[in-house]
Amino acid sequence: MHLRLVVAYDGTDFHGFAENTGVRTVGGVLRSALEDVLGVPVDLTCAGRTDRGVHARGQVVSVRSAAAVGPVDPDRLRRSLVSMLGPEVVVRSVEPAPEGFDARFSATGRTYRYLILDQPVPDPFVARRVWWVPDALDVDAMGEAALVLVGEHDFSTFCRRPRGDLPVSLVRRVTAAGFDRPPPDATGGGARLLRFEITASAFCHQMVRSIVGLLVEVGRGRRTVDDVVRGLEARDRSHLPTLAPPSGLTLWRVDYDGDDAGGVGAQA
Repeated sequence: MHLRLVVAYDGTDFHGFAENTGVRTVGGVLRSALEDVLGVPVDLTCAGRTDRGVHARGQVVSVRSAAAVGPVDPDRLRRSLVSMLGPEVVVRSVEPAPEGFDARFSATGRTYRYLILDQPVPDPFVARRVWWVPDALDVDAMGEAALVLVGEHDFSTFCRRPRGDLPVSLVRRVTAAGFDRPPPDATGGGARLLRFEITASAFCHQMVRSIVGLLVEVGRGRRTVDDVVRGLEARDRSHLPTLAPPSGLTLWRVDYDGDDAGGVGAQA
């Protein structure tokens, strides 16, 4: 059995996606629910191992089982999983995986969105999925600074280096990065949000939160566009301000050659 799932979740109360002994994770509860419904052990592979408190709208998950499984009705499985895990974790679609598909290694691009609430007072209706910044931000300067990051660069300044003795490349290719103002959030009484969206072939650990933290410093007038250029060239995390909190970050879309199922899952 080999399935592809598109999954959305509120990551606030999870210790990330990847299973970890003794703590509650998205992958842990999803695997447990799948095994309860299917009656066989399964292995999961996700497109992006989101950290503690990070959300997803279009996470893509490969589900495999080496054990014999009877016919799987995708829609019935989806409805069962939604009933067991929703609304905190919602399986948005289930389908047979294409030959050779791997949610992580088959991906050609990933898009993250980060929401900032830049107003004098916080809003409890959107607090779980935004970073509240009480200062007035210079969005034009932030957008100019974001463009510096587009292209192929060594993002050592913005990445938490993996553990281990072997050297690991932190070169990544960013294809788009910028800010916009989405329509007012009706569920929050018209919250005025600032949205940052970034797409890359892949991301390293804490890369997006590191970038947003620095760009907000630019918006506050504490850093300049030139500081972003120098920070990128320095390849040194000492140039980095405080990380942006995980609450504002969402894995929005995952792209695959010849198949945009991850993107469709994000937009539906």
